[in-house]
Amino acid sequence: MMRAALALALLMAAMPADAAPQTIVSPQDLPADHARPRIFLGGSIDMGRAEDWQAALVKSLGDLDVLFLNPRRPDWNAAWKPVAEEPEFRRQVEWELTALESADIVVMYFAPGSQSPVSLLETGLHARGGKLILLCPEGFWRKGNVDITAERYGVEQVATMDELARAVRRRVLNAAKASSGE
Repeated sequence: MMRAALALALLMAAMPADAAPQTIVSPQDLPADHARPRIFLGGSIDMGRAEDWQAALVKSLGDLDVLFLNPRRPDWNAAWKPVAEEPEFRRQVEWELTALESADIVVMYFAPGSQSPVSLLETGLHARGGKLILLCPEGFWRKGNVDITAERYGVEQVATMDELARAVRRRVLNAAKASSGE
């Protein structure tokens, strides 16, 4: 039943005429239904210091009927302690884990000059899952680790933000074609 619903959602994603992507931002609740493909936008945020690459990617894929899951929290407070007992910190981490698990595609972008330790952890968690697409340009402090891990587990890697957008689009459209029997 869930597979049929996902197939229908992916097929709908291939119809850009009236497509309208939706973005859910942490800590908003995720929809209970899975009516459209879900794309998790993981990677460099660095407590808000990294450029808002998520907004640029969403804009470039604005004709797809998908649900973007964006962990970049607009009300993030750097004073929150990164400990399990901090309610808002816990809420953020739990939202990200739930969103990652529910995603059909997981995007990870490691910006040059950033650290992104949580994104490295999330990449490790999802390297074997088949839904990860990585962009890790020169200048990311642990590029070698990312490259070797991607190679080991057959993770798709791209070299530019434009290639990332094309890879996401291709996955959404190929899944829609496969689910429709084409």
